[in-house]
Amino acid sequence: MTIPDTITIDGPAGAGKSTLGELLARRLGYLYFDTGVMYRALTLAALQRGVDPSDAAASAGLARDLAIDVQPATVADGRQYTVLVDGADVTWDLRSAAVDRAVSVVARHPAVRAVLRARQRSLGLRGRVVMVGRDIGTIVLPEARLKIYLEASLRARAARRVAELRDRGLAAEPGPIEADVARRDALDQHVMGRAPDAMVLNNDELTPEQEVELIVQRLAQAGG
Repeated sequence: MTIPDTITIDGPAGAGKSTLGELLARRLGYLYFDTGVMYRALTLAALQRGVDPSDAAASAGLARDLAIDVQPATVADGRQYTVLVDGADVTWDLRSAAVDRAVSVVARHPAVRAVLRARQRSLGLRGRVVMVGRDIGTIVLPEARLKIYLEASLRARAARRVAELRDRGLAAEPGPIEADVARRDALDQHVMGRAPDAMVLNNDELTPEQEVELIVQRLAQAGG
């Protein structure tokens, strides 16, 4: 059974999934939900509370207990959304270098993914949502109306991350960032997948706006 009005976007770190997802959701009037913020929120909480990210049982226990809420942006500071953890605004803290280094470790625990996937699927079943992640079209919502897999070269993805950090006034050099993105790719391999029927987009040469147009055209061809 196909879930109507549900679109998934999967792909590696730095491929531009969040930017595309937000633009597409705005164009269609859908809810935009980046599932990665759940893993980042959990990772941040683990680091703040002294939970070892490599401890699967402790991380899963924290995931079950943690109240994670994603809302439309509440502050006009460039954020795409507001993320609350147990009521505290942690939106920008989620993009810290420490979270970047540890999030793939936390996310690879099957018990953690089981807890968070259940929350993600519950939201997706409501429909009218663009959901972004690593395994949404393959595991969380395989019945989605349209599944998209976003690709980009390692160099392009690292360049985007450098630009993002510099825009926030943080020091960033291409070499170390590219190495970190490659490391995350290796860690994410076992959880990231491309659905056989996914629409594949390589955005090395495409702007987010061009990607949105291609997706809207595909939806029109499919009947709405």
